[in-house]
Amino acid sequence: MDILPIKSQRDYRKVLKEIEGLMMAKRNTPEGDRLDVLVTLVEAWERKHYPMDLPDPVEAIKYHMDQNGLQPRDLIPFIGSRNRVHEVLNRRRSLTLKMIWRLHEGLGIPAESLIKMGQEQGQAA
Repeated sequence: MDILPIKSQRDYRKVLKEIEGLMMAKRNTPEGDRLDVLVTLVEAWERKHYPMDLPDPVEAIKYHMDQNGLQPRDLIPFIGSRNRVHEVLNRRRSLTLKMIWRLHEGLGIPAESLIKMGQEQGQAA
């Protein structure tokens, strides 16, 4: 199995085309093994050249609410009073470490998404 590293956009496109041709390969066959290796190479290339930022904490919460049919009142056990929930969702109050922990443990929202600093907080003065 001769596989070369992806060094350019041209190599990347070529490997994607090859992966497309191998999509129906069965596991534990030479073609299936080749597919696994090529996919791993592409994932590494994409992580390096197309990094994805984590969502803003409030957007992560809103997305989770939307996906799970939750209302703001459903966040009270994790954030606090109804007023506090609305302050967080309207960006008038930051999440505390306790809120982050509860949202992560109780709702399964990735902690990494909840602790990301906002644009305005991350910029130097």
